[in-house]
Amino acid sequence: MDDKDLELLHILEDNSRLSAQEIASMTNLALAEVEARIHALEAAKVIRKYSTVINWEKAGNGEVLAIIELKVSPERDFGYDRIAERISRFRQVRTLRLMTGTYDLQLLVSGKNMQDVSRFVSEHVAPMDRIRETATHIIMKSYKENGNTLFEQPESERLPFSF
Repeated sequence: MDDKDLELLHILEDNSRLSAQEIASMTNLALAEVEARIHALEAAKVIRKYSTVINWEKAGNGEVLAIIELKVSPERDFGYDRIAERISRFRQVRTLRLMTGTYDLQLLVSGKNMQDVSRFVSEHVAPMDRIRETATHIIMKSYKENGNTLFEQPESERLPFSF
C-alpha cells in the first residue's frame, strides 16, 4: 500500500459519500486510477464497509450504550480469538477490541435500556467459559464518534468589513 492509497483511505474515512470524480480532483489522480484503487482496496478487504455516523441521541431512538470490559483466560493455541469470535456473534455487540491494561477485551454494546444491557451481560457474557471478570460502564452522552463531533458548533460569523 502506497501513500496515495493511504490518502484515499483518509479521504473516504472522513466522507465516504464523495464521488470518485471529487476524490480525483482532491488527489490529483486520474478518475480511472481513483476508481481502480478503491476497487482494489475493497477487493483486498482493506475497505470493509461504508457507514454513517449518526447522533442517536438527537435521532431519539432511546437505546442505551455501554462499554463492557472483560478479563479473559486466553485459550491455548488460540489466545483470545475464539472467545472474541463467539462474543462478536451477538447482535448487541457493536465493537469488540483486544486491549492492553487491566482488562483484556472491550465491548461496545447496545440495549433498549439499562436492564437490557445488564441482562445481556449477566445471562450471555459473564457465564461464558474463560470470562473471569466483567465491568460495565453505561455511556451517558457521546460528544464525538469516529472522529466526528456530535454537538452543534456555532457557525462562525463574519465581521463586516469596511474602510
